[in-house]
Amino acid sequence: MPDTPRSHTDDDVFSVTTLLKYMGNDDKALAVVTKIVRDACAPRQAPLDQAHAAIDDGRLAEAGKIFHGLRGSVGSLGAKRLVAASLALEQALVARDAAAIPALLDAASAEYNAVLAAADAWLAQL
Repeated sequence: MPDTPRSHTDDDVFSVTTLLKYMGNDDKALAVVTKIVRDACAPRQAPLDQAHAAIDDGRLAEAGKIFHGLRGSVGSLGAKRLVAASLALEQALVARDAAAIPALLDAASAEYNAVLAAADAWLAQL
């Protein structure tokens, strides 16, 4: 397989190297991983908008489910920082820690946006 485009960002933000390796590290694997990246990032800002609205409305469990879903779908893209930020936010939502939620929400949102930017850059290199 030709050199796979690499993101110039922190591997803890976005890295599909391991995923490619597990899938065979060939052109077919690259095609599959490209589809996975596109599908995982397709919702763009919608999950963040939904989570913010849920928190604003006091539906903390719903917001937690949204970030749990992001942790699963986008986390498969090597988004270790997003996974950690989302988990911390989920725990604060379960604990109804009103003092911690805003900062954790900002952190998780920033990490999600960093993943989107890195994934976009990676896709543009293909």
